[in-house]
Amino acid sequence: MSAGRAASGEPVGVGKPRIGLLGGSFDPVHSAHVDLARAALEQLALDHVELLPAADPWQRRPLGASARQRQTMLELATADHPRLLVNPVELERGGKTYTIDTVSQLPDTAQYIWILGTDQLQNFCSWHRWRDILGHVTLAVAQRPGSALQPPAELADALDSLGAGLLHIDFTPQNISATDVRRRIAAGEPTDDCLPPAVARYIGQHQLYLSYPA
Repeated sequence: MSAGRAASGEPVGVGKPRIGLLGGSFDPVHSAHVDLARAALEQLALDHVELLPAADPWQRRPLGASARQRQTMLELATADHPRLLVNPVELERGGKTYTIDTVSQLPDTAQYIWILGTDQLQNFCSWHRWRDILGHVTLAVAQRPGSALQPPAELADALDSLGAGLLHIDFTPQNISATDVRRRIAAGEPTDDCLPPAVARYIGQHQLYLSYPA
């Protein structure tokens, strides 16, 4: 597949390694996460994608699995994909997880592309110090059910002022969410269509999410 292009239509620059970053609680990681990372890897000409499990996401309720369990599930989900890497930097840092703390510590040895869905794009301006985040990464967005592909006006204005583009990932929306996966597990419903087999086995072995609220 061809390299991604900015919203302006100009080719993405080359030179430094291109690293994709996909953050989230991954509670648990599911098939759509892996598919999105693979789509970004191929379409945006990335050297690799790093999946960053959050320690304590400040915008959501307490997590159902421990940091170590979520990291292990990510490692199981990506074991067959050598260019999908698990980066535990946010878990090691601990405390409330803010994206700006992660991206501001990135070494200036690569180009960084932050991968997100349209649901996250629409609330991006609620992220802590979101304008500063734009100075460290390029945003790459994939369609999610029920949310628009266009950025909100405030974000669009900020991107324009920086002369920054918004990359698009051609990704068929998948109606899978960690919330629904947890609900299914608690209800005893099958998850074969939404969890990597190794992750499903791990969840069963450790009896995760059996009483966790959706």
